[in-house]
Amino acid sequence: MKTRLGRRDVETFSLSFLDAICCGFGAVILLLVLTEVGEPVVFEKSREELQSQLLKLQEELHEIRGTSEVLNRELTARQSVMSVEQLKIARLRGDLSALRGQFQSSRKEADVVNTLEGQLVSAQQDMTEEMKRLLGAQYRRPSNEAVGGIPVDSEYVIFIIDTSGSMFNYVWATLQRRLEDTLNIYPTVKGFQVMSDEGGYMFPSYRGKWLPDTPVQRKAVIDRMKTWTPFSNSSPVEGIVEAIRTYYSKEKKISLYVFGDEFTGSSIDSVVKTVDMMNREDRTGQRRVRIHAVGFPVRPDAPQYTNIRFATLMRILCERNGGTFVGIDK
Repeated sequence: MKTRLGRRDVETFSLSFLDAICCGFGAVILLLVLTEVGEPVVFEKSREELQSQLLKLQEELHEIRGTSEVLNRELTARQSVMSVEQLKIARLRGDLSALRGQFQSSRKEADVVNTLEGQLVSAQQDMTEEMKRLLGAQYRRPSNEAVGGIPVDSEYVIFIIDTSGSMFNYVWATLQRRLEDTLNIYPTVKGFQVMSDEGGYMFPSYRGKWLPDTPVQRKAVIDRMKTWTPFSNSSPVEGIVEAIRTYYSKEKKISLYVFGDEFTGSSIDSVVKTVDMMNREDRTGQRRVRIHAVGFPVRPDAPQYTNIRFATLMRILCERNGGTFVGIDK
């Protein structure tokens, strides 16, 4: 009896164990089947994404290489242009140095000339007084007499005044004295006018007209100069053009005086040609508008380039239009 019970216990245990083992193997096989079915799909999708990213990166690389080549070509071209510009700058610096040397030399010559002209004016005045004393009422100043080298035979006078900051802050008091002195060398004229270098009028109500030459009007001009500071671009071209275009007349003798220190325009040659066209020569080779100029110094610490250009321009205009250029050093 005992032997039979022991066998049944062993057989029951063995069958349960085999069932458990079979279930375990079945589960493992099912997991393997599921894993092998899902993995190829995931791997294929990942591979396609990687290939897409690779293609995109390759395209970006090609674009970057193309852009780099274009930039390199532009850089090479600009380096070539820069080399050419550097050569031009070097040449211009050399020309500027030469012009500065010539300008300094001309200023020294101008000082000598101004001194001699001052002595000449003094001698002429002394001689005039002596002639007046000897000749009495019979003495008259010749119509073509020149004072200090400046012809004073004009019937009308126009002043073009640079009203820029460099003039107002540095030489304005000197300019006022020079303006008054210039007016005084014309005891009487038929009319005069005062304009800025931009072509603006000191007295707008007289635009296109002549100021009457009276002691009251002359004093009004001198007084107005103390505070008259309209906008200026440091170039007398606009004022010269406006004055000639408005007042030019074959029946009038006109003198135009330019007071300034700088020329900031782009081309001296174009200004000279423009004035030549407007102020044409007559049959005798004379021009109806004389152009005189007084050049004032700029501050010692300021660039001298525009000052030199002003002197160059006005010397040419004065020479071609029957006038005189005078340089003032202080």
